[in-house]
Amino acid sequence: MVKLKIAFAIFLTLCYLSPAASGLTQMLKQVQHDDEHMNYFDSYDWQTMLSQHPARNYDISEYFEILCPKDDWPVFLNRYLELPVLKRLSGVGLLCGTDWTPLYKNRFFYSRLDHSLGVALIVWHFTHDKAQTIAGLLHDISTPVFSHVSDFRKGDALTQTATEEPTARIIRGDAELGRLLSEDGLTPAQVEDYHIYPIADNEIPQLSADRLEYMFPSGMALDGSWTMDEIRQCYNDLVILKNEDGKDELGFKHVEIAELYCEHFCMIGHILQLNENKLTLHLLGQIMNLAEKEGILSEEDFMTLSESQVMEKLNGLLRFARNDEDCHCEAEPKQSTNIEKLRNYFRTFRTMTSIEHTECELTNDSYFCVNLRVKQRYINPLVMISIRPSAYSTTVDANNISRLSEVSEKARRIIDDFKTYSDTAYGCVKLV
Repeated sequence: MVKLKIAFAIFLTLCYLSPAASGLTQMLKQVQHDDEHMNYFDSYDWQTMLSQHPARNYDISEYFEILCPKDDWPVFLNRYLELPVLKRLSGVGLLCGTDWTPLYKNRFFYSRLDHSLGVALIVWHFTHDKAQTIAGLLHDISTPVFSHVSDFRKGDALTQTATEEPTARIIRGDAELGRLLSEDGLTPAQVEDYHIYPIADNEIPQLSADRLEYMFPSGMALDGSWTMDEIRQCYNDLVILKNEDGKDELGFKHVEIAELYCEHFCMIGHILQLNENKLTLHLLGQIMNLAEKEGILSEEDFMTLSESQVMEKLNGLLRFARNDEDCHCEAEPKQSTNIEKLRNYFRTFRTMTSIEHTECELTNDSYFCVNLRVKQRYINPLVMISIRPSAYSTTVDANNISRLSEVSEKARRIIDDFKTYSDTAYGCVKLV
């Protein structure tokens, strides 16, 4: 082996010295250059992302106990969890309708109610502030079925905030919720906008309870990338730090754990910016729009029915079409073009297992294509470099707090490559 390495080194030297071998030299240099500049995410296509981790069984009660141990459980939340306006969220999935198509391999259903409780537990764990905790619990109270699909159908794929608009109105309009708030000495104004509490929510790439919570179950359900031990390790390393603006923000005590979290987070975020995800959410959004336009579903249905109930109504369209084909009822009036399109879209959504990645749109009517910019979900958390050597204080010196990318070359590359990654211009699926 040593002789082989020496021989290869001599060969490379001759390549660089010999004019006749200059072409080979340039080729070797180009290979080295391409490897150095290859995007970190280029090798992670859809099938790789969904199949690279083994099957795992997750216990969500164990996960919630990591977020907030039983001996610190905020029992005042239990009354709120029984409110119909919140219980509705148990039928709304966190993962934006992807539980209903075989293009995904989701390992379990995680609801918006689960997510809302998770956010509340995190906020309580770090603040023990009742107003902030309840604001976290209520932050998704206005979320329709299929979650952010409603942002896509309203042309808001880039910021994905359109679903938040009715939040304050819903909170102020629910009498039973108002009664519970009054009993806890709180007003709607204190809980209707969780954005005012930086531990509950802040802007990307900062870390907040909302961002922290949704990426744990997303990674568990979408691709099985998190283990409970990794979640526990990352979560127990978090503390409240002061960021560049002097605001509270969740951050890590150790660089290596922050790196682990950053890599996990960005890998899950990568799934959410691939064309498969863009197409799925946009296609389902168009299905919702067509169903509403044709009177099959209503905007009220999207806010009152569960996802399974909506799917059952849409399944009725396919059953009706099959009955039509069986009876060959030529005397029946022809169905509208929109109904036929809706059936094709929904049938495709329910059966697709792959899409085509193209640089040009497949323009004939037998394909559904997307070309979208979407919200990039990545993280660049705060991390402590050291703590003041004082026996009397645990205050962290602001000069010893940095963004992870400033102290970790690994994290910097992952973040930069995530932000610059580009899938093909179009994602297309053949309609069935």
